[in-house]
Amino acid sequence: MGADRALSLLDQMLWTAAIVAGPLLAAVLVVGVLISVLQVATQVQEMTLTFIPKLLVSVLVLIFLGSWMMRQLTQFSERLFVAIPGLGH
Repeated sequence: MGADRALSLLDQMLWTAAIVAGPLLAAVLVVGVLISVLQVATQVQEMTLTFIPKLLVSVLVLIFLGSWMMRQLTQFSERLFVAIPGLGH
């Protein structure tokens, strides 16, 4: 396998990981910023106030987008398994 093919597979893997993880990370980031602004405005510095909403949003995003995330990972895996026999040349 040439270096160009290896870099191409690495590029596909990183883009797939970013696309799959992106919605979850973005949702948690938005909730974290909103809770931080709320904490600054009210001067309530409770740790569970940031943890629980992030956890709930994470669960909701995984419930709603979990099947799409698995489909993306499955498609990448199928493409990789189909390409494996040709990698040795």
